[in-house]
Amino acid sequence: MSNPADLKYSKSHEWVRVEGDEAVVGITAFAQDSLGDITYVEAPAVDDEVTAESECGSIESVKAASDLISPVSGKVVAVNEALENAPEVINRDPYGEGWIYRVKVSEIPGDLLDAAAYEAFCAQEAH
Repeated sequence: MSNPADLKYSKSHEWVRVEGDEAVVGITAFAQDSLGDITYVEAPAVDDEVTAESECGSIESVKAASDLISPVSGKVVAVNEALENAPEVINRDPYGEGWIYRVKVSEIPGDLLDAAAYEAFCAQEAH
């Protein structure tokens, strides 16, 4: 699966779609593929403040549990409620319906990767 070119990526395998002063966040295809079948998502709550490179939730799968690390700083304005009953949507559509939360952004770190750099990073990590 290729990574959409319009997104930015973190080295902890989250993606960000910046839309004006807000950003949508999810986990990458590489992350969901590594985790396997996702069984539970703990997202931050609406009105929570998240900080770039800090834990803000978790994702559990049949294989493992993994921390959700926010790629940006800001205030959570929406959470994907559909994941509560159907977390497997992330496996099916990590860049679309599988989004996890939306943030009113206060900071976007400069070290987020573009799609090509993220793919190179994943290739190194896979070895």
